[in-house]
Amino acid sequence: MTSARAAGLNPDAVMSAAVESAGSDDFGPDDFVEGLTVLCASVDEQAKLNDLGRFAMEQNVIGGLTNRLRVHDWLNSHPEIRDEPVDAPIVVIGLFRAGTTFLSQLLDQDPSNRALLRWEAADSVPPPSPETFRAGPRVDAANAAIEMLESLNPQMKVVHHEDAEGPTECITLLGQDFKSLTWEAMANVPDYSRWLQAADYGSAYAYHRRVLQVLQSGGRRGRWTLKSPNHAIALPALAAEYPDAKLVLLHRDPTVLCASACSLISTLTGTFSDADHTAYIAEHWTDLLAESIDRTEAFRRAHPEREIVDVQYADLVCDPLGTVERIYAASGHDLDERGRAAVTASVAANPKGRFGTHGYRLEDYGLRADEISERFADYIARYDVPPEISRASR
Repeated sequence: MTSARAAGLNPDAVMSAAVESAGSDDFGPDDFVEGLTVLCASVDEQAKLNDLGRFAMEQNVIGGLTNRLRVHDWLNSHPEIRDEPVDAPIVVIGLFRAGTTFLSQLLDQDPSNRALLRWEAADSVPPPSPETFRAGPRVDAANAAIEMLESLNPQMKVVHHEDAEGPTECITLLGQDFKSLTWEAMANVPDYSRWLQAADYGSAYAYHRRVLQVLQSGGRRGRWTLKSPNHAIALPALAAEYPDAKLVLLHRDPTVLCASACSLISTLTGTFSDADHTAYIAEHWTDLLAESIDRTEAFRRAHPEREIVDVQYADLVCDPLGTVERIYAASGHDLDERGRAAVTASVAANPKGRFGTHGYRLEDYGLRADEISERFADYIARYDVPPEISRASR
């Protein structure tokens, strides 16, 4: 079979490679094909990937398609899973770089909860049992892959580290329908980004639910706690699929959000491309923050009955336990003593900056703090977002 890389990133080639890997040819609904096609073209024409980047992108695309095939094959063999309820998940919807990772890790400490773990998001079949949820060969393999990537670019561990057995973002599952910011975290792909902004996320969230149903069917159950800033730009589709979801939105000084996001994306995409994408990253990710805020506000206006729990980053950092308790109270839950002790222990065991300090400056991306503050003045005033002096983020 012709390598996908030999002729560029070709949709038919990567789909054929996934079929060979999975031993199945049922991808389920074909809604994903358009996004895959746009992504492949945008990668080939715009991303300017180096050899490592071309290999990594190809393997990630094939891997996502392979997991999709295995999920649908499992569903075909176990059709009763389609009736599995996914009730009232707590979903952290953003904003990006506002502490969503920290909060998701805190929620994961409560034994009553059930997080989406990094390893299982990419390798979902067979679904984990309670015994294999955080340990086993698939977890070890995922951690080895993380260690290899971080050895190639040690800054990645400082900027955004995830353990394979820890919670991850929903972008991995959305990415298997090829409607996801996960691909923009790997490569600078303007055409795909424009397509994604206008895409209907309905099929992605339908697939998202199917994967959650498969994963919990293995016996490791609990209240789902999910997170991704990608949700902020797709709230109508999220709410349609999960009408009883409890939504949480974090707020932080936009000058810090923009600088941190630019630094993160520069680090991630810089591993896979030797080209200078600084100007694009600065413009695109600042625009994406504005779009996330605008879409969230539009959703709130259109759905006044849907409560969104607003959390200030400063409150999360200063009082992690109290923040979790407030989210629980707003969601109709109680944090019991076991959960409270686990959250407290996690905060003590994972101090900020344990992998190093993530430093970043707006000036490195041609951005100015006064201009960012002016652009987001309405948002800052609406949520009374305090300014930050520090440029180090969690």
